[in-house]
Amino acid sequence: MEIYQVGGAVRDQLLGLPVQDRDWVVVGATAEQMKAMGYRPVGKDFPVFLHPDTHEEYALARTERKTGPGYKGFHFHAAPDVTLAEDLRRRDLTINAMAMAADGRLIDPYGGAADLRQRLLHHVSPAFSEDPVRILRVARFAARFVDLGFQLADETLQLMRDMVSSGEVDALVPERVWAELQRALGEARPSQFFEVLRASGALARLLPELDALFGVPQPREHHPEIDTGVHVLQVVDQAATLSPLAPVRFAALLHDLGKGTTPREEWPRHHNHEQRGTELVRAVCGRLRVPNEYRDLALLVAAHHGVCHRALELRPATALDLLEKLDALRRPERFEQFLLACQADSTGRPGYEQRAYPQADLLRRALATANHVDSASLAAQGLQGLELGAALRQARLTALKQLMNSTDPADH
Repeated sequence: MEIYQVGGAVRDQLLGLPVQDRDWVVVGATAEQMKAMGYRPVGKDFPVFLHPDTHEEYALARTERKTGPGYKGFHFHAAPDVTLAEDLRRRDLTINAMAMAADGRLIDPYGGAADLRQRLLHHVSPAFSEDPVRILRVARFAARFVDLGFQLADETLQLMRDMVSSGEVDALVPERVWAELQRALGEARPSQFFEVLRASGALARLLPELDALFGVPQPREHHPEIDTGVHVLQVVDQAATLSPLAPVRFAALLHDLGKGTTPREEWPRHHNHEQRGTELVRAVCGRLRVPNEYRDLALLVAAHHGVCHRALELRPATALDLLEKLDALRRPERFEQFLLACQADSTGRPGYEQRAYPQADLLRRALATANHVDSASLAAQGLQGLELGAALRQARLTALKQLMNSTDPADH
């Protein structure tokens, strides 16, 4: 029995990056032997075990054979006679198909180390095309390593296009698409994930609402980049700069979906795109089974980002309406996430990246002002129910008038 460290741990060690998780392959052993040594089985489809002390994953060397469409249509074979090279051959990219022996010796049958040096994302074998999840994984690796200079090999991109054309990508289940998309949002440059999906044709199949934004113009005086799709990808990267929170980045990604349904004769203006966009956001989140936390924030940003951008010009009543629609008094953390997504939209334009966004500061002060109104004193006057609600709103409105009348937009 021989044990090798494999996959991302080897890749990241060679790149000089921190190693997050360590995975191991066991060659020449049976499941019974592993259990006898105290390893705990966890794999449903193939034998994977947790180390009794470290709890790291140890998988028996295995091969796989395509038996049906989609990523579940595989038959796995794990046995003592499966070699390390055979196990590595079933992996997606050459940079993920290396192993390291206990003595530090590198086993690299498919040229992963050379591709690391050349900063190339290249598939291991034609078997890559059998699993559509690999399209998403490659796009995610492209987002993770773009700042290190990695590029996608032309032949790998062509293989991905062929998979899309053959309908293989249509077999992806919503949960798996969302899982990879969510992980991609956690990268420093999430835009690259969507760029690769678009280049392969997969974006049009998986997120047609987002794909429809490319080629749709916006007014040049407000959007030097003009193209709405380009703008949205700049916004999601700007959101990644402003916040580590994936819901903020997701909301930034979907904020302008309504512009993809603007009639051509109205271009480059997009009247009422916020209202149309909320319905599209709802459809995307329903289709991909997006968690409520992500969906709710994305809906708020899609519906109200335009009002947020006009915060310095709002009447006090409109500002209070916005706070109420956002449920800001009860959900201040989500309100802050809303402001960050709107700031990403405003600054996600060429030349705007370092500009201040005073609208967010004003709305933060507005929330603090509204919160400062003492509802207990109103209740002590004997007010209750609708009367109390009306009096509380009027008191908040009076306080907001004082705040906003003292705020000079020229100062910003």
